[in-house]
Amino acid sequence: MDSVEKTDIAIIGAGPAGLMAAERLSSRGLTVTVFEAMATPGRKFLMAGRGGLNLTHSEALPAFIGRYGDRADQIAPWLQRFSPEDLRRWADGLGAETFVGSSGRIFPKAMKASGLLRNWLRRLADAGVRFRLQHRWRGFEG
Repeated sequence: MDSVEKTDIAIIGAGPAGLMAAERLSSRGLTVTVFEAMATPGRKFLMAGRGGLNLTHSEALPAFIGRYGDRADQIAPWLQRFSPEDLRRWADGLGAETFVGSSGRIFPKAMKASGLLRNWLRRLADAGVRFRLQHRWRGFEG
């Protein structure tokens, strides 16, 4: 596992959170390796996209934060650093132009996740992020 020894950051799981962490960390010059148990990254993301891929909501940020109820104060700083509008710009930057549906929810115009995921994985590869697929986490012991 020569590649593991040369990585600054090992991320376990190639779902949206793992991929976003890889993107943010690699943009800071860190060498990132993403380990995933499945044969392909973003598999559950693709499944979510089968229903249209609701990315976020278009309402004003204070109202959006308020939806988190008792945890709003805890979550507010996260959403202020990466707001629904930031998420929309991020998706647009991956070629997944977005639109606001009649419910106020934001979707990619393609109404599916495959193009967005494909472009996201390409961006990560171009940034030097490495993927080790079919690697199962077994803990720190042994």
